[in-house]
Amino acid sequence: MFKGGFPPFFVLVLEFVQASYRGGVMMLWKALIFLGIYAVLHFGYELSGWEFLKPICGVDESVFEHLKIGFWAYFFTNIIEYFFAKKKHGFWYPRILSTVLLPWFIVLIWYMLPVFFGHIESLAVDLSWAFVVTFLAAILSEIFERNLERNSIGTDFKTVIVVLFIISIIFYTAFSFEKPWIDVFTEH
Repeated sequence: MFKGGFPPFFVLVLEFVQASYRGGVMMLWKALIFLGIYAVLHFGYELSGWEFLKPICGVDESVFEHLKIGFWAYFFTNIIEYFFAKKKHGFWYPRILSTVLLPWFIVLIWYMLPVFFGHIESLAVDLSWAFVVTFLAAILSEIFERNLERNSIGTDFKTVIVVLFIISIIFYTAFSFEKPWIDVFTEH
């Protein structure tokens, strides 16, 4: 019935995560840490009003701000992970690329709800979906980076990764202060 005092559903989920990927528990922990950092960055500027937080914290509810929060939250999560990683060689390139890609995973997953169900008016559904999307984006990023770690990364690919990371930093920083006219940057 209860394995180790946990409800059967919890045990089933935990066993699935462990069985589906070596180190599954660590993936789960990393995704949860990411969610925590994401929450801090989501409300950090709003609660403090500190201007220097604008480049990394959300300043409104636009799609852009949520992508920016995801980018920085995953990067900070990777910094934390580095201190606990046993294998440091080859650590950064897969994680930098997954940091660049995570915001776009969020977009792709997020818009599946309206694709299948149209406009949802319920705040509870909206918030629940936001947590699920953010969590899944972290898991996808982790799977991506773990698989990328298994392969040799050439100098040209490393250069592309660094260039995309620098472009992302410029993108998220510049548009934190002055947004262009494009709708992804506007609050709806």
